Amino acid sequence: MWFWLAVGAGIGSVLRYGVTTLGKRLWPGRPWATMIINVLGAFAAGLFSSLAGLSPLVQTVLLTGLCGGFTTFSTFTVDMVIQLRNRQWTWALVYEIGSVVLGLTAVWLGMLVGA
Repeated sequence: MWFWLAVGAGIGSVLRYGVTTLGKRLWPGRPWATMIINVLGAFAAGLFSSLAGLSPLVQTVLLTGLCGGFTTFSTFTVDMVIQLRNRQWTWALVYEIGSVVLGLTAVWLGMLVGA
C-alpha cells in the first residue's frame, strides 16, 4: 500500500507543478493556479469518495495519494500572507472566499457525479 500511495502522491505533485508553472505564466503575481488546483482537487476528492465499488486501497491511493499530492493548503496560506503583506486586500478577500466557496461547491459536484 505504501508504494502505491507514494506513486499517487508523486503523480499529484507533478500535476500540481505543471499547473502552477502554467499559472505563473498566465497570471504573474496572482495565485489563481493554486485556487484552480485546490478546486480541481476538491472535485476529484468528492468524486473519488462517492464512487461505489472502489476498494479501500484504491480509494486511499486516489484520495490521500493523488489528491493529497495535487492539492496544497500550505501554498494557499502562503499566497494569502503574501497578498496581505502587499496590502492587496481585495485580491486576498476574493482569493480566500473564492477558494472556500468554490472548493465546497466542487466537492459537492464531484459527489453528485460519483453517485
